[in-house]
Amino acid sequence: MGEPIAETALQKEEALKRALTGYGSIAVAYSGGVDSTYLAAVAHEVLGERAHLVMADSPSVPRSELDEATTIAHERGWNLTVLQTDEFDQEPFLKNDGKRCYYCKTVLFGEMKQYASEHGIRVVAYGETADDTLDATRVGAVAAREQGAVAPLQQVGLTKTDIRHLSERRGLPTWNKASFACLASRFPHGTRLDPAQLARVEQAEEALKRLGFRQYRVRHHGDLCRIEVEPKDFPRVIAPEVRETLISELNHIGYRYVSLDLAGYRNKGANTNA
Repeated sequence: MGEPIAETALQKEEALKRALTGYGSIAVAYSGGVDSTYLAAVAHEVLGERAHLVMADSPSVPRSELDEATTIAHERGWNLTVLQTDEFDQEPFLKNDGKRCYYCKTVLFGEMKQYASEHGIRVVAYGETADDTLDATRVGAVAAREQGAVAPLQQVGLTKTDIRHLSERRGLPTWNKASFACLASRFPHGTRLDPAQLARVEQAEEALKRLGFRQYRVRHHGDLCRIEVEPKDFPRVIAPEVRETLISELNHIGYRYVSLDLAGYRNKGANTNA
């Protein structure tokens, strides 16, 4: 970013350290994203081995995201446990209605509570920020609160901008990482979730990643693949070589039709039933 860190952000970080110290021990819901990685780094600094990172693994998590997250944790000596969660065994989750995230996070934080109990950990935490409280669609946060999880980043007022600046200062590779959501979010509400179809979306997004796109989504609509990228990347998508490569790879994956969404990338593209 190259910009000076606001003094208020540094003050918030000090408040975060005090809060984490007061917990004594913590289990952090870790995904390898910007927020949870920053929370993990500060928790490890303050609590050492008493900071446990718990990462959920299921068909909703791309293998590349799992690999990157575990690599970051291992390189820094963080105390990481990967749990195989069973949301794909739960009919309410598979229905993929407006409460999908609620059902998923109920499973995750329920299993984290059990993990914490078994390991004598006092607090379960997750990476909700001060910005996230403005988003009424985040039903997963409701599940987290119901399961007793705390949101220390939000509690001390840390915003996404603060966290990116502070992450860069700490040398975390996630400081400028693009936004990410689980693969289940690529399907319109009401489309039943199937691990084989999630795997197809994962392959399609890996194709975009290999071609150098940073912020993207592949929205699944049966045999149609709807690509979202930032508008500034439209010329690259339709450049003949890139376009032909994408069509070839996505056809091979199983998509008969490939479209570019002219509205561009947006966080809730699939969840609007578009």
